Amino acid sequence: HLRILSPCINVNDAQDLSDSFVSGEEDNGGSLLSNKNINNEINGNWLSSSSNSIHEARLKAKAKRRLRKNSSRDSGRGDSLSDNGDAVRGTAVAPTSPKSKLLDRKSRLGKGRGLPKKGGAGGKGVWGRSGEVYGPEEVDEKDPNYDEAQENCVYETVAPPLEEKDFEKTVSPIVQEYFEHGDTNEVAELLAELNLGPMRSEVPSLAVSLALEAKASHRELTSRLLADLCGSVLSRSDMESSFDKLLRELPDLVLDTPGAPQLVGQFIARAVSDQILSKSYIESYKGRVGCQYTRAALDRAAVLLKMTMGGLRIDNQWGAGGGQRPVMQLVKEMNLLLKEYILSGDIKEAERCLRDLEVPHFHHEFVYEAIVMVLESKGDKTFKMVLQLLKALSASSSITVDQMRRGYERVYMDIAEINIDVPRAYFILEQFVDQSFNTGVIDVKIRDLCPCRGRKRFVSEGDGGVVKLESY
Repeated sequence: HLRILSPCINVNDAQDLSDSFVSGEEDNGGSLLSNKNINNEINGNWLSSSSNSIHEARLKAKAKRRLRKNSSRDSGRGDSLSDNGDAVRGTAVAPTSPKSKLLDRKSRLGKGRGLPKKGGAGGKGVWGRSGEVYGPEEVDEKDPNYDEAQENCVYETVAPPLEEKDFEKTVSPIVQEYFEHGDTNEVAELLAELNLGPMRSEVPSLAVSLALEAKASHRELTSRLLADLCGSVLSRSDMESSFDKLLRELPDLVLDTPGAPQLVGQFIARAVSDQILSKSYIESYKGRVGCQYTRAALDRAAVLLKMTMGGLRIDNQWGAGGGQRPVMQLVKEMNLLLKEYILSGDIKEAERCLRDLEVPHFHHEFVYEAIVMVLESKGDKTFKMVLQLLKALSASSSITVDQMRRGYERVYMDIAEINIDVPRAYFILEQFVDQSFNTGVIDVKIRDLCPCRGRKRFVSEGDGGVVKLESY
């Protein structure tokens, strides 16, 4: 007698059964149980013999459900069919963490062969397969957008030619900035980026016209700039045409700069000395000059070039500006300035020469040299003239209060050494400091800092006099 069992199994019983099996035994024994007892299943019901129990039926039903669940989950992932059509499980894969699942590029739809999407080259932020090297793309001549004329085109950035109306406002800031830093290479790079075109020959004339209204140091920088630009950015013909324009515009330049003819003549002589103008440039104007300013400029250039035979260095005619000049050279020029003033007595000329040195931070050296000259001089002429000069320079603020104070303090510090060569140095310094305070050159603080040397007096016996020591 056969007894038909109900396929329904209590949920609680199934829960208890799930805990009693090890996962590995369930997986491996599921298919064996299904194959072994496949004949006992009829229409979804289990047929048990007298030796089978309800417990075995429940185990078989659980194994069947687990087999169906695993087969649907792992379809296409390593499962294969044997020759007799039985499903064979692949190697068990270790579970992965949630983070690794997010970075996994395999399909999550349970379809396909389990390979990465698009061979690992798909998805957001992916540039292609790892290690893939792109070769030149072949042009398809059958493409409807194919254009034979553009097949071998080379594209490059082209700057439009600089127009005349934009030339001055574009190049002038470059030259003005060069007067501050003095780097000719930077100017050459900036001009190379501009498409000057026919305006190339206007660069030297613009630089010289700006230098005429500037200082002597800026004129020296302009001469160096022209020498460095010739050959790399500008040609010699550009230089000649530019100086021709300057000579034609001299009547207009004289209105703003009265000494323009002499200055332009110096620029021409310097350009010939630097070999950016030919030696026959000045001779080419002989007999065909009608403007007096042009004639004055060419005569000045010719005279300077003849003086080079006598030892004049045209490359140093403008001088070096400010901090670019050696200290010993500045000291020498200040001494020459003071000696020339003692001979001429022209205070305005001395003030102009001091201003042309362009070293306001070094004026304390001028004050020091002037006072030392007074200490080493004989007579009252140098004493009075130097006092007048310092008074005038202080009143016009050509020498600041700080520079004047530093000059006096330097004399105070060196008076002991000066006294070795000039025995009356202390006495003369006291008088000069008092007169300087009375005329308003220095204030009371600087006057009180003046060192005074007490006179050693010889005392007789019994005299209680005490020898005064030197005080500084």
